[in-house]
Amino acid sequence: MISRKKRINAFISLGKFLSDPQNAEYSQELSIAAHRKNNWFTPENTLESLAAIAEKFLSEEKLTAWVNQYPESGSSLKIGVIMAGNIPAVGFHDVLCVLISGHILLAKPSSDDPVLIPRLLEKLVEIEPEFASYIFFVDRLNDSDAYIATGSDNTARYFHYYFSKKPNIIRKNRTSLAVISGNETNEELFALGKDMLQYYGLGCRNVSKLFIPKGYDFTKFFEAIQSLDHLYLNHHKYFNNYEYNKSILLVNRTEHYDNGFLMLTESTAPVSPISVVHYETYENIETVQEYLNLNAEKIQCVVSHDNLIPAAVPFGKTQQPGLSDYADEVDTMAFLAGF
Repeated sequence: MISRKKRINAFISLGKFLSDPQNAEYSQELSIAAHRKNNWFTPENTLESLAAIAEKFLSEEKLTAWVNQYPESGSSLKIGVIMAGNIPAVGFHDVLCVLISGHILLAKPSSDDPVLIPRLLEKLVEIEPEFASYIFFVDRLNDSDAYIATGSDNTARYFHYYFSKKPNIIRKNRTSLAVISGNETNEELFALGKDMLQYYGLGCRNVSKLFIPKGYDFTKFFEAIQSLDHLYLNHHKYFNNYEYNKSILLVNRTEHYDNGFLMLTESTAPVSPISVVHYETYENIETVQEYLNLNAEKIQCVVSHDNLIPAAVPFGKTQQPGLSDYADEVDTMAFLAGF
């Protein structure tokens, strides 16, 4: 097994490589290659994702402190990882967990993200050649000793059926919500707009539903995010979704607010279509907290002020999870350390 120190140092070196301005050409070329395969992955979004990986996951201080919380696994097992592909390199955290734990990665990247994970791991092997015998890209995961699989609620049923006889982490659909007081600054409202719209709203950490105080006026919010319009009006896939969902709301005569690239409509449903965000009004915060408790299994994170919702994610920070912000709140590292 590669020593823990070597594993940590290799990922730290990868982080330094990604954040070094001298290697900007590498990241730029990678972002263009990813965009060719998936038009949702704009170069700007991919570069932002790579920068977040380097800063939040691979800094020496953060990575070392995180890994040292967990005991070393007793053996190297084959861990099959089925990755999502809704936002650029979203499967990287699982890859990091498996390899930093000393296990063998049997990776099945999403067909929506066939470039980023293989290329990042290619660079990792270049940094630390011993990883070459720990990384395999496969079409079938029959040889796995354990599984980590991310997908929709439908695919989760399939995963449970096929993977139930071995240790597993199986993730389903989740989404994120925001609770606002009505006293937010323009900067906070702009940041909330990014929480909704970054990566075109395709991530489980994107806000798809708002809780607003009764009588709230959306004018200030729409004014705060108006400068984002060019990012969404000029992206044909997003704008096609916007026009389609607008037509549905109009045909059904559903009341909604519309600023030309984002629509808000009242609904109890936590998940909304692309270009639409649902909202509910509240008179007291206790009813919101009750909703959050009842729907905890569907919620990835909640954006708000700490004094309104305890342990809430600050505005603008949903797409910047830390190493310990595990998907579905299942500690992947503890799972891997248990073998």
